[in-house]
Amino acid sequence: QVQLVESGGGLVQAGGSLRLSCAAPGYIFRSNLMGWFRQAPGKQRSMVGTITTSGDTDYVNSVKGRFTISRDNAKNTVYLQMDNLKPEDSAVYYCNQVPAKSDYWGQGTQVTVSS
Repeated sequence: QVQLVESGGGLVQAGGSLRLSCAAPGYIFRSNLMGWFRQAPGKQRSMVGTITTSGDTDYVNSVKGRFTISRDNAKNTVYLQMDNLKPEDSAVYYCNQVPAKSDYWGQGTQVTVSS
């Protein structure tokens, strides 16, 4: 089983920023669309945004203009820059290839936004 490793979460006040990182094995990172996902308590895991191998990004409407996904090909790492955070952004954040593979889910990183 392969797991991707997320980091960078924490507790932040509304309006604050966090930068999440996701380290992936090279064979996954280099050849796949990568995505960030999140799961809040009592809710299903949902997509936040994606990034292609060439760096094109797409986001769900609720985070457009506030979140930015980027990638460092030399480090096999995907980033999620989150600005102007809102309490409703509180969740465990995960990365995976897209479509997601069940074997690749990591532990995620907790983001808590206080009002």
